[in-house]
Amino acid sequence: MSTHGSKSHQERNAGLLLIAAAGLALLLANGPWADAYHHALEARIGPVMPRHGVMSVHEWIADALMAVFFLLVGLEVKREWYQGRLASAAERRLPIIAAIAGMAIPAMVYLGVTRGDPALVSGWAIPAATDIAFAIGVLAILGRHAPPALKLLLVTIAIIDDIGAVIIIALAYTADLDRAALAGMLAVAGGMAAMGQFGVRRLVWFLAGFAILWLLTLASGVHATIAGVLAALTIPLGTGEARSPLKRLEHAIHPWVMFGVVPLFGLASAGVSLAGGIGALAEPLPLGILLGLFVGKQLGVFAAIYAVVRLKLAPMPRGTNWRQLWGAATLCGIGFTMSLFIGALAFPASPALVEAAKIGILAGSLLSALIGFLLLRTAPAEPTTPEDQEEYDDVFASDESDDERRRSA
Repeated sequence: MSTHGSKSHQERNAGLLLIAAAGLALLLANGPWADAYHHALEARIGPVMPRHGVMSVHEWIADALMAVFFLLVGLEVKREWYQGRLASAAERRLPIIAAIAGMAIPAMVYLGVTRGDPALVSGWAIPAATDIAFAIGVLAILGRHAPPALKLLLVTIAIIDDIGAVIIIALAYTADLDRAALAGMLAVAGGMAAMGQFGVRRLVWFLAGFAILWLLTLASGVHATIAGVLAALTIPLGTGEARSPLKRLEHAIHPWVMFGVVPLFGLASAGVSLAGGIGALAEPLPLGILLGLFVGKQLGVFAAIYAVVRLKLAPMPRGTNWRQLWGAATLCGIGFTMSLFIGALAFPASPALVEAAKIGILAGSLLSALIGFLLLRTAPAEPTTPEDQEEYDDVFASDESDDERRRSA
């Protein structure tokens, strides 16, 4: 029996919840509750933390809860690389090339629009990201107009995008380093990896290591969310085991992240004042982000797919046509969660620039969502084979435990 009704429904509902959270944030930030909304986010709570002192609610969301989001991303990437859609060179070729082009071209568009302004150049990575939860939410609304192979391609490109975003954050948005904390961070990560090699399979030890790793990463100057990725890479996948520690953890935290962390981040980050009206988009920063997401993303992703298929480096995804692939490439311009996250890192000393970046992110993501939706909604449908649907179902159910597989069979 298909397990499609479990994970795929979670992905779709999470995307729709994120859309709702973003809309609510905009209402709060532009209504009579705006002062209360911003005051709540800036309220200082919790213990004194290294480098940060007493952190605000927004900092706890961005630095702590988002570390759990990146833990999930790391678990998904590791599983896909060894056992999933990225397990062979042939499967990796098309989405990797498309994702790389889909990160490089938006960055070049942004730098071209902002004309290398030294005050804005650090925002080059903002339009390079794809928000998979938002994109899946749009695909959910499309239903049968989005064939299974197209959904697989979009999800895979977004996963590779996440890898790129993690590398960018680690290399480009890291503060002055505390060498002692950095050494401790690497030692803890090495110890966690050794636990996996020596047969430790109880998740409680890895979760304790993750907590210590997060504290050391926060103190080191490397962005704290990188702790999530490092921790994920140390957790055993357990090839051939009846119960994989990695898959159990991924399955356990997935609903909490997608229905809790991600919409909470959207609620905390999407609340931008629209008092400047549409004229604010004419400024170089928001315009560069808007065009990077809407023009650069679809140009980079679609041109790469077209070139790879025409050069016979990889086959065209089954059951799709060029108009559908163009629509999917346009949906890649929905940056939202990752773009908002990188935007806050790019301009830490300038709240005004962060707010201006949010306007470009929201406009570019919304435009990409609407045009991508229309392209797919009006594209001629290709026949979907049972094999295509089964592959899609298997991928979206791939992190379920063996017990759940048996119950659903």
